Amino acid sequence: MVEERMGDCWSHTKDQFDNLEKHTQWGIEYLEKYTKFVKERSEIETNYAKQIRNLSKKYQPKKNSREEEESKYTFCRAFLTTLNELNDYAGQHEVIAENLTSQIIAELSRYLQELKSERKSHFHEGRKAQQHIESSWKQLESCKRKFERDCKEADRAQQYFEKMDADINVTKADVEKARQQAQLRQQMANDSKSDYSSYLQKFNQEQNEHYFTVIPNIFQKLQDMEEKRIERIGVCMKTFADVDRQVLPIVGKCLDGMTKAAESIEPKSDSKQVVESYKSGFEPPGDVEFEDYGQAMKRTASDTSLSNSREAKEKSAGKSKGKLWPFIKNKNKGSGPEDFSHLPPEQRRKKLQGKLDELNKDIQKEMDQRDALTKMKDVYVKNPQMGDPTSVDPRLTEIGQNIEKLQFEVQKFEGWLAEVEERMPSKSDTHRRSGLYETQNNTTVGNNCAQDRERPLSSPDGSYTEEQNSETQVKANINPNPTSTTPEFDDEFDDEEALPTIGTCKALYPFEGHNEGTIAVAEGELLYVIEEDKGDGWTRVRRNEDEEGYVPTSYVEVFLETNAKDS
Repeated sequence: MVEERMGDCWSHTKDQFDNLEKHTQWGIEYLEKYTKFVKERSEIETNYAKQIRNLSKKYQPKKNSREEEESKYTFCRAFLTTLNELNDYAGQHEVIAENLTSQIIAELSRYLQELKSERKSHFHEGRKAQQHIESSWKQLESCKRKFERDCKEADRAQQYFEKMDADINVTKADVEKARQQAQLRQQMANDSKSDYSSYLQKFNQEQNEHYFTVIPNIFQKLQDMEEKRIERIGVCMKTFADVDRQVLPIVGKCLDGMTKAAESIEPKSDSKQVVESYKSGFEPPGDVEFEDYGQAMKRTASDTSLSNSREAKEKSAGKSKGKLWPFIKNKNKGSGPEDFSHLPPEQRRKKLQGKLDELNKDIQKEMDQRDALTKMKDVYVKNPQMGDPTSVDPRLTEIGQNIEKLQFEVQKFEGWLAEVEERMPSKSDTHRRSGLYETQNNTTVGNNCAQDRERPLSSPDGSYTEEQNSETQVKANINPNPTSTTPEFDDEFDDEEALPTIGTCKALYPFEGHNEGTIAVAEGELLYVIEEDKGDGWTRVRRNEDEEGYVPTSYVEVFLETNAKDS
C-alpha cells in the first residue's frame, strides 16, 4: 500500500516537471519570436529610411546652371526645403531602427542567454532532487525486501527446529543444531527489521524535505523566472511604443517645415521672376506707314518703323523675313557666341554682367595669391635660410600673365556691356517717350538733323530679326575687338548752325565718350539738351558753345522744356 502511494506521488511530480519544462521552453521560444519580430521591424525602418533618403537625393537639384535658375522661384525653393525635411524625416526612422536594436534586440538577446542558463540550472537541480529521492526509494525497497526475506527464513528455521525437537528419533546434537540455526535466522530477521525501520525513517524524512522544501523551492525559482520573462517582454513592448513616440516631436517639426515651405510659395513673386528672367529690353515697334504704290513717290519711313535700311534690302531681295521681336525664334542653340549677341538686349546685359562678376572674382583670387607669394618672397629675402627668393618668381610671372589675360577679358566684356547699355533706353526715358508713338509717324526724316550720321543701333525702333542676329554674329567674328564694334559718329553737325536748347539733363553715370561724335560727361554734370532721343538710344547735348555731342539716353535724366514737349 505504501509502495503504491509513493509510486503515484512520484509519477505525479514527474509529470509536473515535464509540463513545466515544456512551458518554460515555450516561453523562451515566444521571447525569441518577439525578438525576431522587433528585428524585422528594425530592418523595415532601416530600408524605409534608405529609400526615403535615396528619393530625396534623386530629386535634389543638380549642380549646374539650371540649379541657380530654379533657386529664383519660391515653389522650387519650397520643394527643395521639402526634400531636406524629408531627408531629416528619414533620419528619424533611422533613429527608430537604432533604438529598437540597442534598447530591445540587444537587451533581449542578452536576456535570452541568461534565461536559458537559469532555466537549465533550475531543471538540473530538479532532476538531481528527483534522482536522489528515486535512489532513496530504491534503497528502501531493497531493505524492505531483505527484511521480508529474513523473516521468512527465520520462520522456516523455527518450524524446522520445532519439528526436530518433537521427533524422538533425532539426536540431541541435531536438535541443538536446528535450535542454533533458528536463533541465527531470527537474529538476522531482527537486524533486517532494524535496518528497514531505520532507513524507512530516513526516507520519510528525505521525502518530506523533497516535497515540502526542495521541490517547492525549485518551483518557486521557476515561477520567478517565468514572471521575470513576462515582465521583460512587457517592458520591451512598452519600449517598442516609446521608441516611436520619442521621435514624434522631431517628425512633427519636419512636417511643420514642409507645411511652412508650402505656405511660403508666392505665385505673384514667381510670375514676376519669369518676367524679369525673360525680359528682352526691346521697345515695342511703332506703327507701319501706309505705302501708296499708286503714286510715284519716294517712301519716307518714320523713326519708329521696323528696321529702315534692312527693310529696304529685304524688299529688294524679294524676302519678307522681318518678324516682330516677340515672335523671334533663336536659332543659336547651346552656349552661343562669346558676346551673347544671340540674346535679346536685357538678357545679354545680364549674361555679360554675370561673366564680368566671374572674371572679377578670378582676378581677385589671382591677386590674393600674388600678394601672398610677394610676402613669402619678402620673407625669403630677409631670411635666406628659410628659402630661395628666386624660386617664387616663376609662379609670380605666371600669376601676372593670368591677371593680364583676365583683365583683357574684363575689358572685352566691359566693352560689350557698355555697347548694350548704350543701346538700351532707361526706364524713365521709356516712360517719357510712352506717348511719343502717336506723333512719330507724322515726323519725317528730313527734319532730323542727325539723320546723316550712322546710327549706333541697327534699328532705331528696337526691332529684332533673325537677319540682325546673324549680322551681329558675323560682325563679332570679323572684328573681335569690342571697342571697334561701336559705329563712329561723323561730325557733319559741326558745320551746321547751332541748334536751340530744348531742355536740360543731368548725367546719372559717367560716360567716357571715346567714339567720334560723342562727348564725355561726368556723373552729376548738368548739360543742355539740343536734340532728344529719336529712338536710337542717343541724346544730343551741349556743354558750352564749343562742346556738344551724343551721350547714351540711359546715362542721363532729361528735363524737356514745356514748348519742346508740346512741339
